[in-house]
Amino acid sequence: MPMHGLFDVDITAARARLDKNEPPLSLTAFVIASVARAAAAHPGVHAYRDWRGRLLEHQHVDVQVLIEVPTRQGPFGLVHVVRDADVRTVAAISAELHDVKYDPASTASGHLLSTAAPILGRIPGLFRAMYAVMSRSRAVHLATCTVQVTAVGMFAGGGGFAIAPPTLASLVVVVGGVSRQPRAAGESVEVRDVLDLTVSIDHNVVDGAPATRFAADLGRILHDADALAPEQP
Repeated sequence: MPMHGLFDVDITAARARLDKNEPPLSLTAFVIASVARAAAAHPGVHAYRDWRGRLLEHQHVDVQVLIEVPTRQGPFGLVHVVRDADVRTVAAISAELHDVKYDPASTASGHLLSTAAPILGRIPGLFRAMYAVMSRSRAVHLATCTVQVTAVGMFAGGGGFAIAPPTLASLVVVVGGVSRQPRAAGESVEVRDVLDLTVSIDHNVVDGAPATRFAADLGRILHDADALAPEQP
């Protein structure tokens, strides 16, 4: 039972810091790191219930992301899991996404895409049955993670919002893209880089108030570029 929230965030400062890095850091990696840090501070938003109805939470935040890779049938969104994203740097996540994009067979999901997926996809009703069985499995959630970031903005320019279809993840963040918009800055108006986001949270495990606090914290983390802060010694 998902509930959705649509909001935008001024990421002008963060984007400038991403572009100044050499090589430039991925905006998707920055969003993944930011979402993971916010989810770690609010673990209830990515919890789930097992077969006994118990609420389970994970110690760290693994984030599932779609990476566009080439296939014989054309570009395909490959599912990849970024492990422990809440404690990793944006640079490390950015490098991992780059490696997977140019060598998808190096990952387990990439190997499955090129081998078993074409055969399994022809079995009627298989994926629907798998979804029903796996939705309450702790082992499956550990393997596939409880947080998903879908960056649809990387496939098209400009901003916008989108609602993702239901997944196994308890928390889904859809990145709609970045657009230049006028924003009030004191007594003046400035053109800023604005990121559009859609946050979907499972209402079966979290109420509206905790979800709203998570969204507010996520907005602050993105605006202040907390994920780009220097590592503590």
